[in-house]
Amino acid sequence: MPQVVVYPDGSGDVSAVMKFASVHDVPVTTRGTGTGHIGGCVPVNGGISLSLKHLDQIIEISPEDGVAVCQPGVITGKLQDAVRSHGWYYPPDPASLKECCIGGNVATNAGGPRCLKYGVTKQYILGLEIVLANGDILRTGGRCHKNKQGFDLGALFIGSEGMLGVITEVTVRLIPHPKERAMIGAAFSDFSQAVSAVQSILNSGLLPSALEVTDSFTMAAARDYLGAEKMPPGNAYLMVEIDGQPETVKRELEKLEAYVKELGSLRVDVAANEEACEAIWQLRRDFSYSLKATGLRKLNQDVVVPRSKLVELVEFAHSLQEETGLAIACFGHAGDGNIHTNVMVGDWEDPEVRALAEKTLDRLFSWLMKEGGAVTGEHGVGLAKKRWLAQALGEVSMQTHRSLKYALDPKNILNPGKFLD
Repeated sequence: MPQVVVYPDGSGDVSAVMKFASVHDVPVTTRGTGTGHIGGCVPVNGGISLSLKHLDQIIEISPEDGVAVCQPGVITGKLQDAVRSHGWYYPPDPASLKECCIGGNVATNAGGPRCLKYGVTKQYILGLEIVLANGDILRTGGRCHKNKQGFDLGALFIGSEGMLGVITEVTVRLIPHPKERAMIGAAFSDFSQAVSAVQSILNSGLLPSALEVTDSFTMAAARDYLGAEKMPPGNAYLMVEIDGQPETVKRELEKLEAYVKELGSLRVDVAANEEACEAIWQLRRDFSYSLKATGLRKLNQDVVVPRSKLVELVEFAHSLQEETGLAIACFGHAGDGNIHTNVMVGDWEDPEVRALAEKTLDRLFSWLMKEGGAVTGEHGVGLAKKRWLAQALGEVSMQTHRSLKYALDPKNILNPGKFLD
């Protein structure tokens, strides 16, 4: 537990807190809305918990400049809605967008289903205001969409998980909102067919905004939770979203439906309007609730592999499941190789069960690193993945990380106890 929780009302307050903490060597752990999966905002050494929830104002939306300026506590979904009312678009879409905040998105470089076409948070950050460990206020970047003045300092803080500075203002890049979107949901008899369809769709020259895939365990859990009559057939489900101009989307949807049928799908659900698309996305959101309804604890891993390794990843996960007896559910962003590989655990308080789960994760991450994958694609490292990061990065990279940390936070007061300690 922290000794005190501080709710600043602006960057001046944050600066005052950091100056005090620097003088007195007090740990400071910044907190957004706390929706992360990795314990990144959990204090390890007590001290000050710096909550940015009151810094929740959208300062400006400027379609003329193609930017929005906001404080870090702004909820991502609210920013998207506000921008859309002007006919513009902020594309990053983490699944928790109705609860997570922009500052947390920047701190973890959050992703989401539409990363395939539009990219992750870092592609949309033009400028940052950051309070450094000593209380100094750094402004980097700005409103210009091109800027090569000096080093790209802002990039250091995107994904830095609160260990290098405290983000107090964010300037994001906006793009025109697509006029139309449509989707298909395609059922397949097995996961390998669905993943092969992913590669075939991309090889055809089509760039969907999202490509999501679900495995057999998740499908079975959803049938138990939602009812078999509400679920498509088969042991894998592929969701493909496209967007753009109305006439283009209509043509692409027809081609996509015909193409997926040729690839051996058991059934194709077509969503030609916003409401129908939301019904398919709701099914995707229900997968998480379905896994929760199993009564098992979900150890949510956001692993990434090169897209050509997707089938091998799921096959390896299934082999782990058979060897350990722990169910492993795989679903997520097939288009960019970011498959959420969830180890499902029964009695977490049982030391033997917990040890088995930890060994299973060790084997999963070791396999990932051997195959050129990454232990985290969008959630971050925090506490949950701390013990694997040195192996994943290598000695030189870890030392470079520590050198940067020491340069910006020589007293190690910003979010101590995480992967650099």
